[in-house]
Amino acid sequence: MRATMPRHRRLPTGNTWFFTLVSFRRNPVLCLPPIRSALRRAIVDVRGTRPFDIDAWVLMPDHLHCIWTLPEGDADHAARWAMIRNAVSRVALVSTVSTGTRNPSRIEHRDASVWQRGVDAHEIRNDREFARHVDYIHFNPVRHGHAARAADWPYSTFHRYLKQGVYPADWSGTPQVQAMWIE
Repeated sequence: MRATMPRHRRLPTGNTWFFTLVSFRRNPVLCLPPIRSALRRAIVDVRGTRPFDIDAWVLMPDHLHCIWTLPEGDADHAARWAMIRNAVSRVALVSTVSTGTRNPSRIEHRDASVWQRGVDAHEIRNDREFARHVDYIHFNPVRHGHAARAADWPYSTFHRYLKQGVYPADWSGTPQVQAMWIE
């Protein structure tokens, strides 16, 4: 367990979900500037028509994790993800980013092979689960060897939480946190 519990905000009302999305064949393209930019633009566009809050996020080279809260009574995260993934794939089709080999089915459906099919979704049910998933998201770059500390990884909401005083800058360097997530 941790020496001190980070002060996460209380679980919001509505539907709160933890998601994992993986790039096609774990191709490390998600942090490349054209894909990152397309992802950011797609999220802004989708949030404009189908709102949701991003509670936590980490973008890794071959996958991403995030927590969203949807409006009360709205559980349609699948449509939002479909819109986001399609927008990113369209950009990848016309960009110079190689997203992997496309099979006949992917060519027929104009799929740029950015994403592995499917989205892993898990509903967050309580404050403790919310806090553990936020910690997991923010520790992920350290766990995968991309950063020595969560603060060293640029593609994460850790920096927002740091500014809010939820975490200290060296948070992921503590043995207690590392023991929680490293197998």
